[in-house]
Amino acid sequence: MRAYNTKNFLKILISLHKSDTLSILFPTMLLVGAYCYGIYYLEIEYLHLNSKSSVINVGMIHSLLGFVLSLLLVFRTNTAYDRWWEGRKLWGKLVNDSRNFVIKINSILPENDVKNRAQIAKYLRFFPHFLANHLSKESTRLVLDEDFSDLQKELQHHPPAELVFLLTKKLHQLKKENKISDTEMLFLDTQLSGFLDVCGGCERIKNTPIPYSYSSFIKKFIIFYVMALPVANVVNLGGFMIPITMFVYYVLMSLELIAEEIEDPFNNDENDIPMEAISQNIERSINLISNKA
Repeated sequence: MRAYNTKNFLKILISLHKSDTLSILFPTMLLVGAYCYGIYYLEIEYLHLNSKSSVINVGMIHSLLGFVLSLLLVFRTNTAYDRWWEGRKLWGKLVNDSRNFVIKINSILPENDVKNRAQIAKYLRFFPHFLANHLSKESTRLVLDEDFSDLQKELQHHPPAELVFLLTKKLHQLKKENKISDTEMLFLDTQLSGFLDVCGGCERIKNTPIPYSYSSFIKKFIIFYVMALPVANVVNLGGFMIPITMFVYYVLMSLELIAEEIEDPFNNDENDIPMEAISQNIERSINLISNKA
């Protein structure tokens, strides 16, 4: 995720980055400009239309279509942001669940039980990294304090669920050894279920995209609206209609591209949830709590 200073307005205004919509849309903006010039040449230079021509009545449709299009884009961006924010809340829940679990387990187990404490802390530290790798298309794992390649080899099918299984198995083993009581096992198990709740919620977001027909319809609507724009207005605005149409296309299509990017917040794109940064924060918190316990 790109970090920036929200108060530095000028830098935000002039900065360009790899996910900026201008760099993505620039080739198609040139095509739109060429199309507008073709309409300008056809209507002004070839057909010699003027402000009294009936073709300018097409502009009356744009006021209605523009209102409908704005409603669709507002719904589109709000839906995409809701998915992004829900994913961020789930990862915030994972931070809280990890801290709560390590605090409780270190309060329950005796201080001299170093082996069991270390093993459980290891599982807790690595769970968010496994979840991040599981959700992302490509692993962008940063360098960690510890190597978990040995554990990664054991968890091949569904690493987050398998790791929770190992944690649950470990807790039941401690219960059989009378190191954890029935009551303590009950609230630890409830806390542990929160890890899979987070995993399941993130998978639901990732595996349930916006319906294709809806996304395709909005793109077609935007293209139709932009293509019809110079037909009705080039008679009145002349050559100025070319940059105006290009700008309208840039604004409308940028909203669609932004919505497409943030609706799946687990792809490690520039505007996605910083899963690995959060995972390292969880890792540091667990290490700090474990060292103090």
